[in-house]
Amino acid sequence: MGRSGRTAVSERLKGLRADWKLDFVVVNGENASNGAGLSGDHAKLLLEAGADCITLGDHAFDQRDMLQFIETEPRILRPMNFAKDAPGRGAAIFDAGRGRRILVAQVLGQVFMKRPFDDPFSAVDAVLRSHPRGGQVAASLIDMHCEATSEKMGMGHFCDGRASLVVGTHTHVPTGDVQILPGGTAYLTDAGMCGDYNSVIGMEKAEPMRRFVTGMPKARFKPATEEATLCGLLVETDDRSGTALSAHMIRQGGRLQPAGPQ
Repeated sequence: MGRSGRTAVSERLKGLRADWKLDFVVVNGENASNGAGLSGDHAKLLLEAGADCITLGDHAFDQRDMLQFIETEPRILRPMNFAKDAPGRGAAIFDAGRGRRILVAQVLGQVFMKRPFDDPFSAVDAVLRSHPRGGQVAASLIDMHCEATSEKMGMGHFCDGRASLVVGTHTHVPTGDVQILPGGTAYLTDAGMCGDYNSVIGMEKAEPMRRFVTGMPKARFKPATEEATLCGLLVETDDRSGTALSAHMIRQGGRLQPAGPQ
């Protein structure tokens, strides 16, 4: 979320990769550029910081240069159920090292979203049928980008036993329900934002609070710029079956209580 979040990722990710021996890192860059979308330059920064894949969301093309940049950078994914003529792709297979491949896919939810998107469940069903975990891919990750916690939970249970991991993004607040579902799928309703939590979902407080109180806008939203908390999810999977073996919420720096693996 904005410069604060980019800084947290660029300063911390390489160290985390080394300390935790991370094989593959996915970063949601949906709000990395001034809180609205992702520019090509900022995408390069996140990739250079250690991201193997960047997912976007409903603000995928708020930064206009992403329309062209995504066509030249296969490590960036936009939602599968976005407009059919949108550039880029919503799912891809990546090399995770030592002969292992990982599927990463993103979909947009429908509940409470500003515009109607195609059915996310049928989109995810098709890609998981084509790439069963423990078969063509050693692991599979679904980024469920939506407002409603119920829809995210529904997607988690829909994918249980088929995906290695389902994680929600979009609402900027980390949830406390990390778990491994009965079928071996790791789940978290929202990974939370990497950004300044002395804010209103990452924006400087004054203008959002004015609009809540008066119902009238006076200025543009601006991302908060104090120290960010880096938030996310760490999952270990079994290379043969693709099932999740452990899952840990990640919170480092900033205002939130720290969390992570022991």
